[in-house]
Amino acid sequence: MSKGAKGTVMTRLAADDIAALDPYRFMAVIGKRVIHPGGRASTESLLARAGITHGTRVLDVGCGVAATAVEIARRSGAQVTAVDISPLMLERAEDNVRAAGVADCVTVAHGDILGLDVGDGVFDVVIAEAVTMFVDRRRAAAELVRVAKPGGRVLATEFFWRSRPSEEAREIFLGQVCPGLEFDTVEDWVQIYEAAGLGAIETETGPFEMMTPRGFLADEGVARSMAIMGRVAIRPAHVRKMAWLMPRMARAVPYLGYIVVAAMKPL
Repeated sequence: MSKGAKGTVMTRLAADDIAALDPYRFMAVIGKRVIHPGGRASTESLLARAGITHGTRVLDVGCGVAATAVEIARRSGAQVTAVDISPLMLERAEDNVRAAGVADCVTVAHGDILGLDVGDGVFDVVIAEAVTMFVDRRRAAAELVRVAKPGGRVLATEFFWRSRPSEEAREIFLGQVCPGLEFDTVEDWVQIYEAAGLGAIETETGPFEMMTPRGFLADEGVARSMAIMGRVAIRPAHVRKMAWLMPRMARAVPYLGYIVVAAMKPL
């Protein structure tokens, strides 16, 4: 166990567990807050299109460590339900919400994008950052649309290939770093969300920089980046995981990008 903000006790993983973590959960364990394909830039683009105000009801699906949910609460005071399927992520999310002092606005709960425990047409804004691509994409997109109100907004960020990857880069990223991940082109993502019933679809794309040195600093700032690296350095298991992960990421980064999808559920 380890102490989080305000004395929260968080699970300390064994070395074998750390070695088995996917990159998203590993970033959460070492304290990274921004864990999306486009980093802070893609979240800012998403929020600029969301139209969230104080009275907006927001669902953040696959909330991770709740960085976006906390940001929404800080900016607007809107009520945000933040759900994730991973107990580890939920633990970190609850800690971050308490540390940010927004527990009156953000509710953290277990939730599966393929079967949300929510009625039809409940939320004004539904957000999914880097979630749909890990599961049955069409089923997940349909579920996001189902829980949005008619006239509501559905927004997502996803990976896409900015240029045709080498076979080595594709195998390393989809076979070793993120096994089970599925994505392809911007046009594919637009078609998936259109088929789910959304209209007025807008997209924005950019480079994947979340785990590059420049992107890391831009997302976390100098002080937090140094704290994260310090957290890595004090545990051999963290060092080994980082040493395994970063060279493999470097092979794929030149081909990777992010897409922001913003759309409306018809009335």
